[in-house]
Formats: sequence, C-alpha cells, structure tokens
Amino acid sequence: MSSHPPTSFPKDRIKVLLVENIHPSAHGLFRGEGFQLETLPGALGEEELIRRIEDVHVLGIRSKTRVTDRALAGARRLLSVGCFCIGTNQVDLTGSERRGVPVFNAPFSNTRSVAELVMAEIVMLARRLGDRIREMHAGQWRKVATGSYEVRHKTLGIVGYGHIGRQVGVIAEALGMHVVFFDVAAKLSMGNNQPTRTLEELLVQSDFVTLHVPETPQTKGMFGAREIAQMRPGSCLINASRGTVVDVDALAVGLKSGQVGGAAIDVFPQEPETNSDGFETPLRGLPNVVMTPHIGGSTAEAQEAIGKEVGAALIKYVNAGVTTGAVNFPQVDVGPTPGKHRILNVHQNVPGVLRDINRIVSEKGANIASQVLATDPDIGYLVMDLDQDVSHDVKDAVGALETSIKTRILY
Repeated sequence: MSSHPPTSFPKDRIKVLLVENIHPSAHGLFRGEGFQLETLPGALGEEELIRRIEDVHVLGIRSKTRVTDRALAGARRLLSVGCFCIGTNQVDLTGSERRGVPVFNAPFSNTRSVAELVMAEIVMLARRLGDRIREMHAGQWRKVATGSYEVRHKTLGIVGYGHIGRQVGVIAEALGMHVVFFDVAAKLSMGNNQPTRTLEELLVQSDFVTLHVPETPQTKGMFGAREIAQMRPGSCLINASRGTVVDVDALAVGLKSGQVGGAAIDVFPQEPETNSDGFETPLRGLPNVVMTPHIGGSTAEAQEAIGKEVGAALIKYVNAGVTTGAVNFPQVDVGPTPGKHRILNVHQNVPGVLRDINRIVSEKGANIASQVLATDPDIGYLVMDLDQDVSHDVKDAVGALETSIKTRILY
C-alpha cells in the first residue's frame, strides 16, 4: 500500500482536530505553531469520525472515541493520532502502523493524580468511610469503631509496578505501610518496597491489593474467583487500572461472602459513553464499596500536564519527524540539520528497501547529511536529511517505491 500526501504542509495548512474536551494547554501549543485547530466537546462515533477526519492531519482523542481501521482508511491526510490519556486500546494500533500513522499517549502525566486517589481510597476502606458517608446523607448517625483500622503497619500489595504503582508504593511507605509488589518483568524497588515471586505470594500477605496493569489479552479477566479466593480473608481490592482486569461478578460474590472486606473500583468492564443516569453494576449497594466514574486521572493538574505532554509529542512529529514515545512505531529522534531538507519515509520492512532508497539518492546526485533507520517486525521508518536542490526529486522517487507506505518532506 502506498500513500503520497502533498510534498509539504505549510504550518497554516496543518489541520488539528481535538475531541472530548482536551485541556486548553494543548490548544495553546498548536495555535502557537500556527496550525488550524478545531475542538469538539464530546466523543465521536465511527461515522461522524470518518466524516470529520478526511482531511485532518492530527487527531487528538481521549478514551471514548474509537479510532477503527475503517476510520483510518478514509483519513487520507492523517499524520498522527494523540491519545490524551494513558490507554491506547481505543485505537487500532496495527491499522495505524500499517498506514504509517504513529500513535502517542501520556504515560506519565496523571501518575500522581491516580496514586493520590488510590491512597485516599485505601484510607476510606480502612475506616469504612463510604458506609458512614452514605448513612449520614440518609440521616443516620452511626458512630462505630468496629471494623475501622489505621493503615499504618498494614501491608499493601501492588500488582503492576510501573509509573503509578511505584508512586503508590512511595506514598504508602510514607504513611507507614509495608509494601510488596508483583510484576511480570523485573523492576527496581523504590524505597523499602519488596518484590514477590508470584501473584499468589502477594495476595496471601496483603491487607490491601491495588491493580496497576495495562489492558492486554493477558490481563483481561486476570483477577477473578481464583485470585479472590487467594486473598487474605477480609482484605480489600482497589482497581484504578482497566475495567476488563477484574471479574466484577466474582468480586461481588467475594464481598457478599466476606472473603473481600471492601473494594474501591474506578473502572468498569462497560462504561457509558457520556455522563448519564442508570449505571448498572453488581457492586451497587454492597457494603464498604467505593465506586467512582473513571476519574483516577481527572484532576486539573493531570489534564493540563497531559495536554502539554501529548501536544508536544505531536508537534515534534509534525515538525521534525520525531517518534520517541509513540506506542506503535519505531523510535527515532534526530536533531535538525541546518540548511537541509528532511525526508521521512515509512515503508514495509522487507529486504532491500534501504538499498533501493540509497540507489535513488545516488542517482539524483544527493548528499546525505544525516540518515537514521529504525525498524520493527512490520515497518521501517527512515529519517534522511538531504541537499535542498534535489530533495523534492528524491522524495518523489522514494515515495513511488512499491514498498513505501507514506513519504513526506520537511523544510
């Protein structure tokens, strides 16, 4: 498949579409570059998305807009997609890569916000504050100490020791908790956090278990009846990762039996597309259950930081071809070469492509000032700086190769 956008895009012709109320911090970055910017408050369904992105160069979404392969097929000018959140499962990453479209996200910016919510929920569960709050709103005065505990000296088990998991561990230790963690990959411990060899080893010793894993085929339904049975009786579960990770029916059974002493759930297997009434879950009405509507990263600080992080990554890709941080693309970060034109070429990763490109460069009499090629199993991404007087000819010839997916030139 070959896609050949116009030779270059003057900045005032770069069209950016941001949907789902992306923070104004991103708006300022794009406007500062002179890009055309359109913003929409809500998520887009597939048909509306297809209609709107036909001539868009940069698409920014959050978690509700689904960028399907069908939508991508009609986006003839699309250069990149930015997920202004942590997750990228709402985007067809394989289809994006196949069309030469890198996808960026914000893996760091809401780390503190999620970690603080998790720690607040641990204290709420330890003191059964959800029940006390509900009783007070119902006009009931229930001053009791039974079942309420300090979190100091309790053990917190962290499943998934990434950016958020490590931050949770640091804060938990500051509150005097013992911290253990389990991850499928070897991770450096923060503070006095201690790794466990298995998930079961973590579950049997933890008073609180918090999940911080991505949504993958391996994590879907990973916490079900078996894992709940392995938990220390009366311990509490917190999930602020992905809704598909926990079997909520099994969790409800565990809560009713007393095997699970409480739960704080911020994410659910099925979540409404918009704010609405009538949300259903088997966890409703159960004692010592704190439920929130996927607000782990919903703070002013996190949203501002996400806008800046993803916005900056998208601008660096549009202006310089930098793909550092893209979740579905070979990683390239090359500084500009003064007085040269930069050619960006995405191609199928098959033998002989670089040979063919270098032959074109030689035939055109071009001098390569810089050349970097990065590959993954499916595509290659070439960044090449050339003399200005031959760059257009080289770009056109490279783009005409059968192996080329997308080729553009930067001034």
